Amino acid sequence: MTTGGATSLEPEKKSSGRSQGVNWGRWISGLAVIAFAGLFLAVSRTELAPRVANPHVQGRPRPVDFSVGSWFITAYQIAIVVLLLGMILSFCIAWRRNPGHPVLLMAICTTLIVWQDPIMNWAPFAVYNPDWLHWPEDWPLISMSPTVEPFFVFSYAIFYLVPYFPGIWITRKIQAKGGPESFAARHPLVTLALVVLAVGFVYDMIMEIVFIRTGMYIYSQVIPFGSLWPGTTFQFPLIWESLGVTFVMIPAAVLCYRDDTGKSVAEKLAAKAKLFPAKPVLGTFLVMFAITNVSYFVYGGWFWAIKASGAATAVACPWPYPEAKVYDPQGYYEKEGAVGPYSVGKWATWQSGVPNGRPDVKAPPAGQGACAPGEPNG
Repeated sequence: MTTGGATSLEPEKKSSGRSQGVNWGRWISGLAVIAFAGLFLAVSRTELAPRVANPHVQGRPRPVDFSVGSWFITAYQIAIVVLLLGMILSFCIAWRRNPGHPVLLMAICTTLIVWQDPIMNWAPFAVYNPDWLHWPEDWPLISMSPTVEPFFVFSYAIFYLVPYFPGIWITRKIQAKGGPESFAARHPLVTLALVVLAVGFVYDMIMEIVFIRTGMYIYSQVIPFGSLWPGTTFQFPLIWESLGVTFVMIPAAVLCYRDDTGKSVAEKLAAKAKLFPAKPVLGTFLVMFAITNVSYFVYGGWFWAIKASGAATAVACPWPYPEAKVYDPQGYYEKEGAVGPYSVGKWATWQSGVPNGRPDVKAPPAGQGACAPGEPNG
C-alpha cells in the first residue's frame, strides 16, 4: 500500500562502477547555458521594433500609478539574475549528490517549457512592460507575444514546481493523521493533486497580483466574471488564470511523487512504456518533458478558447504602456475610446475574419468611453 512520497533530495544508492571518462553531457549542458545567456546579452534591448512601437510617443510616460517607482524593473532584473545563478548552482550540487532525482528532472522540464511562453502570452492577452530587457520582437516565435518577450521567464521552475513541496508535505501529514485506511493513503495521487490545486491557486494569485500591481505586465483583456478589478489596468482573471496554471502544477507534482518502493510516477510510466530501458533517467526525463509540454498546451488551449469566444470583453484601462501600440486584436479597446495606433499581434486575421486582423468597430466620440485618455503622469 502506498502511503507517502519523498519530500527531499535524499541520497540514493551510488553506482559502484562510476565511469572515469569525461562527462560530456555536463560539459555540453554547461556550454549550452553559457551560449544561451551570451546570445541574450548580444541581442537583448529595451528599444521597441516598429511593429510594436508607438511612433507618436516620446519617452515612456505612465498614465497609471503603479505601486512602485520606475526603478523596480532594474531591481527585478538584478534579483532574477541572482536567483537564476543560485538555482543553477543549487541544481549542480544536488545533481552531483543525487543524479537523476525526479525533482531535479522536473526542474529541467519546467524550465524548458519556457519555449512556449510567447504563445502563452498571446493566448491570455498577457502584455509585458516594454522596459524589460527583451528578445528581438520580430523573431518568429518571439513575435507571438503581444509586446515583448523578456528573459526573466526562464525562472519558470520557481513558478510551476514550487507548489509540489508544500503539496507533498501537506499530503503526507494528511496521510499520517488518517492512517493506512484513509482516503489519502489509498488514493495518494488524487490527494496530492487536490492539495496542489489549492496551494497552486493561492500561490499564483499572490504572485500575479504583486506582479501586475508593480507594472511587470498586465492582462489587457479578461472575462469580467471571475476576474478581480475588471476594466482597470490592474485587472486579473483570477478564476481563469489561477485555475489554469494548476493544469501544469498538478502533473508536475504527481510525476515527482514516489511511493514506498522509491519509484516516482514518471519512472514507472517510462518503465511501462519501455522507454530507453537501459537509460532509465533519460526515459523518465522524456516522460516528464512530454507530459509537462502537453499540460502547458492545455493551459494555452483553455485561454485560446476564451480568446476565440470573444468573452474577454473587459479591457485594462488606461493602457499603461503608451510607448507601445495598444494591443487590440478584437477592437474592444477602440470601442472603449482608447487612442491608437493599435496592434493586432499574430494569428488575429482568422479569428476576426477581416484582412487587417481587427474587426471594424465604431469608436465613441473623442474623450468618451471607459478608456478615453486622461492626464499622463510620466
